[in-house]
Amino acid sequence: MTYCAGILVREGLVMIADTRTNAGLDNVSTFRKLNLFGTGKDRTLALASAGNLSVTQTVLGLLQEGVVNPDTDEVETLETAPTMFRAAQVVGRAIRKVHQMDGAALEDARVKFDVSFLFGGRIEGGPMRLYMIYAAGNFIECGADAPFLQVGEHKYGKPILDRAVTYETTLYDALKVGLISMDSTMRSNLGVGLPIDVMLMRSETLQPELVHRIEAGEPYFHDLRERWSAALRAAHMAIPRPPYRAPDPSR
Repeated sequence: MTYCAGILVREGLVMIADTRTNAGLDNVSTFRKLNLFGTGKDRTLALASAGNLSVTQTVLGLLQEGVVNPDTDEVETLETAPTMFRAAQVVGRAIRKVHQMDGAALEDARVKFDVSFLFGGRIEGGPMRLYMIYAAGNFIECGADAPFLQVGEHKYGKPILDRAVTYETTLYDALKVGLISMDSTMRSNLGVGLPIDVMLMRSETLQPELVHRIEAGEPYFHDLRERWSAALRAAHMAIPRPPYRAPDPSR
């Protein structure tokens, strides 16, 4: 299991991903699921992955080597794509290529071809964009009406993002809410865990403002978890009890 969230607000983009992967209770490992491409040049692209680890790593390997565009027979990479839309298409083609190579063998082994990606960033000359790319290679784009996307074990963290994030949320508030969303997911699902990788990038820039890994015991994240738990308990106590009563049997 995993949990990744991308939040696109007016000020910029926040990408968050855990690093836990497991193949059973006694086989838990740590793998980076948030990867950056093109940092420091004419673009920064962030790719967060969820699903079968062997599939996601093969997709990442193809993206680094390049994927043939069937319309032009040219090898394209995320470093050479002219726009974010074209770059998302490159990711989609890489997924379909892996399915073409390994899908039948995985099916024979009764392993589901399970993969999804969050893909966000900016290429010089275009706006900041954020996509969710599915196992079929197709994708959807994040918009101002719904300014976040999630992959993996998303159900525990979604209510927090739904209630607290809008397109006008400031960038670091979006990061804070995203971390609360991650903490809520970690508390409810042991398949999601530390370390957590974070990338933050402002809308008009081509380089990330923050690339950070949150390790176990980091003071800020520990304080955030404790304060959020205390705030929930205080809110619960402040809400009046339900006025409902069982019917009076004497009436």
